[in-house]
Amino acid sequence: MKRLFDLFFGICAAVVLALPLLLVAILVRFTSKGPILYWSRRVGRGNAIFEMPKFRSMRLGTPAVATHLLCDPNAYLTPIGSFLRKSSLDELPQLWSIVKGDMSFVGPRPALFNQDDLVALRTQYGVHDLVPGLTGWAQVNGRDELPIPEKVALDAEYMDRQSILFDIHILWLTFIKVMRRDGVSH
Repeated sequence: MKRLFDLFFGICAAVVLALPLLLVAILVRFTSKGPILYWSRRVGRGNAIFEMPKFRSMRLGTPAVATHLLCDPNAYLTPIGSFLRKSSLDELPQLWSIVKGDMSFVGPRPALFNQDDLVALRTQYGVHDLVPGLTGWAQVNGRDELPIPEKVALDAEYMDRQSILFDIHILWLTFIKVMRRDGVSH
């Protein structure tokens, strides 16, 4: 049921958002050198690595680490990178990963391939068996500000409580957070 939900709404969202996707792609292309999309190596279901697309908000040559681990993240942003991140528009290409089945609308956010501590703790709690999400319970409860043990505890809570209604609740909370720009890393 969840996969059908993701597939149906992923395709619908891609169609509805086709023009904004095109406009953001044009802006990325004309404001910085390099490709429009950044393909990030992420950890998916069963700890399998997959490539997750995002609109590129960072300059070429930025280290492949979590943003909060960069000494001065703002120094790496493209001219429109801050806007893309604050508005979460950089996440829109992940609709491809949802339609493809690598991701779901709701689930734990996919870890970077090199976030060994996060991957190990998720594996310990069985969270690695979930399909990662565009948003998740940890995302709406602190996002980047959460320490890893709290993030994994929230991911495990989601695993225990998951349902279509809970997913809809999380999607609604995500919409509110994005509109308020709560917890968005620059």
